[in-house]
Amino acid sequence: MRIIDIVFLEGRNIYSHRPVIRIRLDPGRWRDFRTSQNPQLVEKLLRLMPGLADHHCSRGRPGGFLERLAEGTYPGHVVEHVFLELQERAGLGTTYGKTVSAPGGQVDIICQYRCREAAEYLAGAAVNLVSSVLAGGGQDPGELVEQAKKLADFYMPGPSTNSILKAARRRGIPVTLLEAGTSLYRLGNGRYQKRIEASISENTGSIAVDIACSKQLTKKLLRLQGLPVPCGGLAATEEEAVKIASELGFPVVLKPEKGNQGRGVSLNINSEQELKPAFKQAAAFGGGVLVEKFLHGRNYRLLVINNELVAAAERIPAHVIGDGFRTVSELIEKANRDPLRGVGHEKPLTKILVDEITGMVLGKQGLTPESVVAPGRTVYLRESANLSTGGIACDVTEWVHPLQAELAVMAARIVGLDIAGVDLVMADIAQAPEGQNGGIIEVNAAPGLRMHLFPSQGRGREVGEKIVEMLFPPSLPCRMPVISVTGTNGKTTTTRMIEYVLRHQGCFTGMCCTDGVYIGGKKTRSGDFTGPVGAECVLGHPQVEAAVLETARGGIIRRGLGYDRADVAVVTNIRDDHLGQDGIETLDDLFHVKSLVAEAVYPGGAAVLNADDSLVCELSSRVHAEKIYTSMKNENIVVRRHLGAGGRAVFIRRGTVLAAQGYRTVIVGRVRDFPVTLGGKANHLAENLLLALAACWGHGIPPRQAGFFLRRFGEDPQDNPGRANLFYLGGYRVLVDYGHNPDGFVKTGELARKLRPRRIIAVIGIPGDREDRLAIEAGRAAGACFDVLVIKEDDDLRGRKSGEVARLLFRGAVESGFPVGRITVISDESEAVKRALDMAVQRDLVVIFYEKLDRVLAELKRRGAAGVRTGAACPDAGCEKIDGPASGNYAGITVEGGE
Repeated sequence: MRIIDIVFLEGRNIYSHRPVIRIRLDPGRWRDFRTSQNPQLVEKLLRLMPGLADHHCSRGRPGGFLERLAEGTYPGHVVEHVFLELQERAGLGTTYGKTVSAPGGQVDIICQYRCREAAEYLAGAAVNLVSSVLAGGGQDPGELVEQAKKLADFYMPGPSTNSILKAARRRGIPVTLLEAGTSLYRLGNGRYQKRIEASISENTGSIAVDIACSKQLTKKLLRLQGLPVPCGGLAATEEEAVKIASELGFPVVLKPEKGNQGRGVSLNINSEQELKPAFKQAAAFGGGVLVEKFLHGRNYRLLVINNELVAAAERIPAHVIGDGFRTVSELIEKANRDPLRGVGHEKPLTKILVDEITGMVLGKQGLTPESVVAPGRTVYLRESANLSTGGIACDVTEWVHPLQAELAVMAARIVGLDIAGVDLVMADIAQAPEGQNGGIIEVNAAPGLRMHLFPSQGRGREVGEKIVEMLFPPSLPCRMPVISVTGTNGKTTTTRMIEYVLRHQGCFTGMCCTDGVYIGGKKTRSGDFTGPVGAECVLGHPQVEAAVLETARGGIIRRGLGYDRADVAVVTNIRDDHLGQDGIETLDDLFHVKSLVAEAVYPGGAAVLNADDSLVCELSSRVHAEKIYTSMKNENIVVRRHLGAGGRAVFIRRGTVLAAQGYRTVIVGRVRDFPVTLGGKANHLAENLLLALAACWGHGIPPRQAGFFLRRFGEDPQDNPGRANLFYLGGYRVLVDYGHNPDGFVKTGELARKLRPRRIIAVIGIPGDREDRLAIEAGRAAGACFDVLVIKEDDDLRGRKSGEVARLLFRGAVESGFPVGRITVISDESEAVKRALDMAVQRDLVVIFYEKLDRVLAELKRRGAAGVRTGAACPDAGCEKIDGPASGNYAGITVEGGE
């Protein structure tokens, strides 16, 4: 067996509303093997991974997977459960998994995951393990699990970061990782976004961090304001350190001037002999060495957030307690096996570090690492109390004297930190600082939160929530509204209309659609951005106040949604298109893909559904938000029942757009007064208009107000480029539209007939990844709608041979009864457009279905075409329908540029 491909769907997706990994597996010679053929296989699997016995599988009870193994299941299904079990043993347990068939005898294994890097490693490990067992071997999964743990510890957020992320998610604030392997996250989105890196927020000033990193400067500023700090000085050499210590009087403290996490710190130095090795330890970190008077007392960390004390802990240095038979080294090894201890900041506690400082501290107690310690004796391994060197913490938040709290807050203010860990040495934190021989020894930027979240004694404090409250006060927004538009046809126009309304209402908008990304109405990126990349461009922009996202099928299938949830979801229609692609074989499959957009709506949001589309109506059972229906029909039964229940709908009655809620109805305007409908002739664009009005209503903009703005949309072709754009070119007209399926051809054909041309010359083509059946149906539709056909092909053949799509379209047109003599095949789009325009005579209409809009517009501009401003009634050039072409010899099909 071998892995063909691994895909991570990080957002909500067609399998789950949580991140999943999709493993494409080639079973090889095991394709037809079933586990019932080899009972020893099951026994070996259970010996290696006993936890498989508890898997429910589809039976919904422990042992269900064992039943499936006994009955006989395929190797891909076994890989799925082995993968889930490996994740469970690595501390990354999830329960969702499924295995489905894929093209070519391959299978797709879909499982939920928590750490991408660990999941990718375990996917390969699971396949190798099952392959080994099938071949009669076996591999102890212990090493695999340990490696996965290391990957998870490195890549997953540590306790401090995780507490902030969890607090944000509880508030419904979107969370986005900005760079793998870091603690850099974006909370919220658009103009409301805030960035954090561990416990540094974007409000944390770089100057304040620089001050906190300089212990000498911090002491200077604190002393200037009368705050208690230990006396001392900065030494560049060992001789200077000895001199400062002699002036201060022993005992003293030595620490790197710019160190952190207790590294290189030596406390309670009582002689010049002890000082010299301590100096070398501190100097190894670079910069000067700070020599301070040693303060006797307990070591406390006070956490200040937004000028408020939110938590306090007493820190106790790393230590072990003797048992009478283990050595100090053995006691340390035992302590480090505690599952709560990890490397760095990955776990609530850090493994105890053994180094030269450990030996010095033990020496002061008359011990060595090989000493056996009497039962009950406490042996300190560090004099500094940092958790990062193996210390522990006890919560004392409730005991802090108000003046001690005031002292910590003032220290954070002086340094300028919004989040600060203030370290004090005091005899008793419950008493006022006056009269105690204590002081502030450090003010830390990016303080660790572990000691407050998981104290060894006392209750944990939800300090992550305090940071989130500082960044996002409850009375202020934490994210911008998101409107997502999906469907087969009409997505782009609907998206553009919604964005147009929001922008003209004064909102700074972000939009992604088939032709690019628009920020504030200006295109910033060109290309098809209807997937997660386009959504991220909009959501990550720091100025955007509202996001309007066109959300296409391909992006949903291949990468999942590019956002968490929407405030308004719009489903335009579900048509016969894209079948045979990405595992989508039927309309039911397409229905399932599109339904994800309607499902992923915030509480209090709305889903806009086209009531004239039966498949869209079926989505209502999956919608958990309010539903707003639209209909081109006055008596649509779905709309009538919905209004009877007090719901909202936007529909057309006798050429007038109406918006109703229950039995209350308001007039929005006549259909023909909206330029996008080309004087009321374009029914499919009127359908998009209703959807846009309903979406704006769901967003909170009354339909009349939205209609006021949309009375201008479409007057200029640049409002909706490439969608039903009408141009004059001498005595004939050109209609440029984007149709890529039979329904698109039919809708544009209906519009073309209403423009009453003498004849309709159509340049047609569809993407190469459509099924043969669909290409033939598109040819039939074109044959039924147009008078002359010029068939072209896209530059991107999408796996087809040159001329293949053209032949299918030609076949469909002929099967519809279309005369062969009126068909020209020119593969190159530019040449096909030129030929069609050359054919046109007075009062003709040339309809161009394009792949590349820019080159079509360039040709029209070269010929002097003028865009029709559709604010007024659309001019008609009436003429009777003709039976044959006006000029040219079309006795047979002409093929240019094809095979």
